[in-house]
Amino acid sequence: MRVIAGRYRLEARLGRGGMGVVWRATDQLLGRGVAVKELPFDETLSAAEARRQRDRTLREARAVAQLSHPHIIVVHDVVEDDERPYIVMELIEGGSLADRLATQGPVDAAEAARIGIALLGALRAAHAAGVLHRDLKPDNVLLEAGTDRVVLTDFGIAQVAGAPTLTENGSFVGSPEYTAPERMSGVRTGPESDLWSLGALLCAALSGESPFHRDSLGGVLHAVVVGDIRPPAQAGPLLPVVQGLLERDPDRRLDADRAERMLRAFRETGSTPQAPPPGYAPTARGASHGRPQDSADRQPPVPPTDLPGPDERHEQLLRQPTRRVLVAALLVAAMAGAGVSAAALLMDEGGGDGGRTPKSSAPETPSAGPSAHRSGTPSTPAATSATTTAAASPSP
Repeated sequence: MRVIAGRYRLEARLGRGGMGVVWRATDQLLGRGVAVKELPFDETLSAAEARRQRDRTLREARAVAQLSHPHIIVVHDVVEDDERPYIVMELIEGGSLADRLATQGPVDAAEAARIGIALLGALRAAHAAGVLHRDLKPDNVLLEAGTDRVVLTDFGIAQVAGAPTLTENGSFVGSPEYTAPERMSGVRTGPESDLWSLGALLCAALSGESPFHRDSLGGVLHAVVVGDIRPPAQAGPLLPVVQGLLERDPDRRLDADRAERMLRAFRETGSTPQAPPPGYAPTARGASHGRPQDSADRQPPVPPTDLPGPDERHEQLLRQPTRRVLVAALLVAAMAGAGVSAAALLMDEGGGDGGRTPKSSAPETPSAGPSAHRSGTPSTPAATSATTTAAASPSP
């Protein structure tokens, strides 16, 4: 058995994913069990690039270690051994939400609401500290055995406010089925992007898979960026929450405060929560990376006082083709290096209108979907969480 940093004895591999290997280990100094994540080493990088990546990883891990919340994994230590970084975390006895969906099937609306409330609390704490998760999915949500505790883990690709990101070299990091469209296209990344991921995760918890699951990476990107958003039928009791979180315009997306209130109202009454009023735009003003929007920042929606005149209508018509060109450009940028043609992405799955304007409105009425859980996409391995389940094989 290997000992790293002269202190942590690695005993058994708990799992492996795109962000490294997780080991069950013993802290020999304190005599307690821990989980140790061994981060991968990219042998294709130059010495300088490897050093920059290592420094960035350690910096972000230390930022996550400062987070203190009952629904966020506790990071005990960040160490280096043989020039490779390791993250030492609390050991959670239990499996992930992905494991739960694979073995027992989807959860009911009450359980999904409970999980959502816990994750919203975790995200609010992280965002307040200037940390984005950027890979929220069922694999990274742990359900502690014997308790009701829900734990958000695997901040391995988290982004710290003001720091370079792990995608600065042009590669995409994350799980496309749970990635917000604005981040997919490289336009922006903020707290709202994590909330989109939560909306997709709630759909997966209720139905068994993300509403953006497709058989190819190109299909997933098309579904996220321009396809019709159809929440599963099982999301009906929580539909206003799911629709609000899966709003493509991040400035109109449901914020964490409102989403939590709606989920709590559902758990208390059992009734479908009331949707936000028309024109609801929680993050249009005052919200910034790392600072949740205060209630004082929010302004009530102002109804339009008049309809656009002829000149304004003409200008709107002129903007439509421009928007389609921008969407095409964003898809090309998102897929550069993936070998997928933008033309194929812009076509409907059934060969329909390939140049339509992407929708920024709320998702459509739910439709029934398959309940078999599938984690990740065919070309994106799922990140592995610190769990005590048997070693999990990588997702397809």
